[in-house]
Amino acid sequence: MSESFDAEWLALREPFDAAARGVRLAEQLASVLPARPRVLDLGAGTGSLFRWLAPIIGRAQVWTLADADEDLLASAFVACATWGAACGYAATWPGGAHNRALLLHTPHGAWRIEALRVDLADAPESLPLDRADAVVCSALLDLVSAAWLERMAASLRVPLLACLTVDGRDRFAPSHPLDRRVLAGFRRDQSRDKGFGHALGPRAPAALHRIFAEHGHAVLSATTDWRIPRDAVAMLREMVTTHAATAGRQSPAWRGAIDAWARTRLTQTAAGRLGIRIGHRDSLILPTR
Repeated sequence: MSESFDAEWLALREPFDAAARGVRLAEQLASVLPARPRVLDLGAGTGSLFRWLAPIIGRAQVWTLADADEDLLASAFVACATWGAACGYAATWPGGAHNRALLLHTPHGAWRIEALRVDLADAPESLPLDRADAVVCSALLDLVSAAWLERMAASLRVPLLACLTVDGRDRFAPSHPLDRRVLAGFRRDQSRDKGFGHALGPRAPAALHRIFAEHGHAVLSATTDWRIPRDAVAMLREMVTTHAATAGRQSPAWRGAIDAWARTRLTQTAAGRLGIRIGHRDSLILPTR
């Protein structure tokens, strides 16, 4: 998997992820899991999905955080232990702090976290899907190709909760005459090869529904947009600069105009006049066989 994300970006987006994800779908997933479920988190990063979903599952559970980035996995243990301490949960390290396992002792049972370094661009059937009661991911399936998703659908025998898949319904407010070009360039970039082949990008939610349904799975979904308010200055600045840089690479002839768009948007951000909505969908896949 060639696409990588740094811990600072993951920390910046985490509260927006948590606010956007679909609680009802997560509760439906929790209701069909066994008493002590084993959860495989694909592209886990620093463990933000664990920190959001484990309390919803709300009982003893075992998580495997799977990611290609060794540094992010190391950060995940620190972040989850720190978060657990803030929640009042004691942390222990079975076999020592370098054993790649963490136990959080909660009133709802022990939550065990393990790490697995793995290149998710490899065939999905090579993942330890058979050792999980559920597979989960966040902001992953818009990076993969249709062929990768087909192979995942053919291999899946347990529920899959896919959170925060982009769907292209992005909007800046107030509007600007260049928004359409900037957003079109950004969407083209979302469809480039991210290490899995030609990425689905904003076509991913529709492709996911079609592909998993064709393989006999039930598919439930919910709109889970990021809503970035006018006082979220750091996130707004990141979104403006990232959109402008990405659109400029896609449309070099428009780079000057796009840079001017960015300056206007940053001025609006400083004045508390800009808000952004980024379209996402969560999907819950329930195998019927």
